[in-house]
Amino acid sequence: MSARILDGRSIAQEIRREVRLEVAELTKRTGSVPCLATVLVGNDPASTTYVRNKVRACEEVGIVSVRIDLPADLSQEALLHEIARLNRDPSVHAVLVQLPLPPHISERRVLEAVLPDKDVDGFHPSNLGGLLAGSPLFVASTPLGILELLTRSNVTIEGKHAVIVGWSVVVGKPTAFLLLQQQATVTICHIKTRDLGFHTRQADILVVAAGKPGLVTGSMVKEGAVVIDVGVNRLADGGIVGDVSFSEVAEKVSLITPVPGGVGPMTVAMLLKNTVQACRLACGAAGRHGVELVR
Repeated sequence: MSARILDGRSIAQEIRREVRLEVAELTKRTGSVPCLATVLVGNDPASTTYVRNKVRACEEVGIVSVRIDLPADLSQEALLHEIARLNRDPSVHAVLVQLPLPPHISERRVLEAVLPDKDVDGFHPSNLGGLLAGSPLFVASTPLGILELLTRSNVTIEGKHAVIVGWSVVVGKPTAFLLLQQQATVTICHIKTRDLGFHTRQADILVVAAGKPGLVTGSMVKEGAVVIDVGVNRLADGGIVGDVSFSEVAEKVSLITPVPGGVGPMTVAMLLKNTVQACRLACGAAGRHGVELVR
């Protein structure tokens, strides 16, 4: 068996076209243009690249992008003050604080400071708790992108066994709850799981987000599985690989995402959709719960 590639780039482009139309319709109907404020503390090269890509994506679909660059030695209090200012600004509908933050700043304190209604990253405790209850305002963009990628690729989720490798609040846990909401049976593993291959071989849908290159090999997947590789690992030679040994695994599974070009573009696309939703909420043009979890 040779896997079909789940092309995140083409699906993300399709979503961006839809978002562009949504932005135009919403602006015409309400007079409000969706606005995303992105806060970058310091000059980490990877974070700078991510923010630049988000700004460019916003411009492509007609979303106003406000980029706020702050020095790495900024105090936590000053950062919280800046977030409070953005929370109060009615022209800013969505606030994203780029992670990671410098070590002297508490990520938890900062993420909790963003209003849930503007938390398009889906990291505020209210949104994480809402996901557990099945009614968040926002879900983190990467898990939401994974769900959208599966749905638009006509992958049946209901009744399937989904195995998640990675338990972060950014990807693993939200993805698990999203798939559970779609009536999959979900197992959560991580790099400390004993006999990881035993669990991954049970997966109809395998999502790997552990941050360890080549963690999942061909012997660790079953024939015909769907594999979503969320890992982004930079090698010494500058190359980028995922957490899955692509060439080995692609020989056995039915569908697989490449790295790069799989989940990454979907993450940005879903951030754009969340930003439009934030504007709808601010304008009273959407219901309280912006994410439809059960299809």
